[in-house]
Amino acid sequence: MWISNKNERENMRKLALSDEILLKIEKPARYIGNEVNSVNKDISKVDVRFAMCFPDVYEIGMSHLGIQILYDMFNKREDVWCERVYSPWPDLDAVMRKEQIPLFALESQDPIKDFDFLGITIQYEMCYTNILQILDLSQMPLRAKDRGEEYPIVIGGGPCTYNPEPLAEFFDVFYIGEGETVFDEFLDAYKEYKKAGKSKKEFLERAAEIPGIYVPAFYDASYHEDGTLASFAPNNAHAKKEIEKQVVMNLSDVCYPEKPIVPFIKATQDRVTLEIQRGCIRGCRFCQAGMIYRPIRERDAEFLKKTARSMLENTGHEEISLSSLSSSDYSKLPELIDYLIEECSARNVNISLPSLRIDAFSLDVMSKVQDIKKSSLTFAPEAGTQRMRDVINKGLTEEVILNGAAEAFAGGWTRVKLYFMLGLPTETEEDMKGIAHLAEEVAKKYYEIPKEQRRGRCQIVASTSFFVPKPFTPFQWAPMCRKEEYLAKAKVVKDEIRAQLNQKSIKYNYHEADVTVLEGILARGDRRICDVLEKAYKNGAIFDAWSEYFRYDIWMKAFEELGIDPEFYTLRERPSDELFPWDFIHAGVSKKFLRKEWERAKEGVVTPNCRVKCSGCGAASYKGGVCIEG
Repeated sequence: MWISNKNERENMRKLALSDEILLKIEKPARYIGNEVNSVNKDISKVDVRFAMCFPDVYEIGMSHLGIQILYDMFNKREDVWCERVYSPWPDLDAVMRKEQIPLFALESQDPIKDFDFLGITIQYEMCYTNILQILDLSQMPLRAKDRGEEYPIVIGGGPCTYNPEPLAEFFDVFYIGEGETVFDEFLDAYKEYKKAGKSKKEFLERAAEIPGIYVPAFYDASYHEDGTLASFAPNNAHAKKEIEKQVVMNLSDVCYPEKPIVPFIKATQDRVTLEIQRGCIRGCRFCQAGMIYRPIRERDAEFLKKTARSMLENTGHEEISLSSLSSSDYSKLPELIDYLIEECSARNVNISLPSLRIDAFSLDVMSKVQDIKKSSLTFAPEAGTQRMRDVINKGLTEEVILNGAAEAFAGGWTRVKLYFMLGLPTETEEDMKGIAHLAEEVAKKYYEIPKEQRRGRCQIVASTSFFVPKPFTPFQWAPMCRKEEYLAKAKVVKDEIRAQLNQKSIKYNYHEADVTVLEGILARGDRRICDVLEKAYKNGAIFDAWSEYFRYDIWMKAFEELGIDPEFYTLRERPSDELFPWDFIHAGVSKKFLRKEWERAKEGVVTPNCRVKCSGCGAASYKGGVCIEG
């Protein structure tokens, strides 16, 4: 299976781009492949070729754990060769269009259009135009209905597939849920149908019978006169009425990459990533990940120790990061941290601990593993007042935040980042000003330290993003604001910070309002958004996640030309009986539970976390994780 013949390998490694092109573009190492731990196979000995795509630039895509997991899992099969492809940066994009160079995979440098599958992970809404770029540069028709037997099957996965409808016309298949469950059955079925000479449609009908697999062409949507969804139903006998998300219940019994690929150039997260658990017990009402990844499931501590050791040995990385939505909730954290401190200090490896609650234990751990002079601590209060934190079910009091800050300052930290949201449901001006007041109270904690014990001035960085309601959250019924309203809210915060005693110690940043509005449309949109997306892309929209390339005017012009009102998707509060474009997906949490949480939010009532009390969200149907603890 592995290519040992030197000449054969060199022949395979003929680059898709000439030296002349590589020398003219920024960071040519993005496109040459052959990195440490990348996999090369003999194509004459594999049955299925799978191109795994992250639709953003290489440095972003190489930081994504999900692709590393699937890449490792697929390539462990002798009959499958999984390769990688990322979005070419605009400099190479222009060259490829001019020279008619088809988009290629990094490992073999072969055109993507020659593969069996193009798998695209969809992590955030602002990459949607890049998905069309990938299809376009691959010299494939954008719409699934226009791609014949000669083209790869295009399959999407990732968190944005929990509302796949704004992309439905461009994909043959969506995989709903975690990739370690039914992908083997899916690939085996493809092999069988390919060998039998069956058509693409026949395979898709077989695939539609596999749990978690959604084939958009096999469903029809109709709309009421007011624009809301009237019906959504299968039009093919093989298609299921409801798609069940796929969940791995034993995370210590599935594939995890012990030899992750080491990029040639610095990735956004240039480190080994150790996923300690999936899911979250907290129940923040704005957080989609906290809902769709329920129930929380932990990896065994011994599994994690062994995997961490292997990854460090096989990569040479100088940092390891613990990955989870809330690392402090991992029950074996002290044991794991003690092991990592011993293991990493012997190797001169740093430990990164994101998603920790700021308490005495966490600060003690961080003081052992971080260079205090260089690092800043991050708190995510999300809202400036306790009333607002109760609305969003944050489960964090001002006392806890200020005590954590005081302990951090006493421990030698001088920089604190505070993350907030503006535009949350029921928000008042007092809540907005509360962001400035909380930042001021944190700064005061620093200046309570005797002057001779301080390390210069402290810096408090308060950052606000603007709220986007997401599917499968209690706020999926909530309205958004107009761009101008978001900016007015940011001005309230900015002016209030300027009025604080310690304003010179507080820096304020806020997110782009126009990006937020578009993200909200794409997050809760329906199939009619496909036309807008294609028109915006053809008019020049690309790399929308990058502020230097985002063009709001292109998107608004596309809506206008198609006669679609963007505010239909953003400004209205949804009625309780509205049919949502994503209601055909069963994600564990029930719509009834989410509706109950929406009502509790409006009343400011807190729901306890999953370890304190079960709230009957529906995730217990998976019979595992936190739902069966004790």
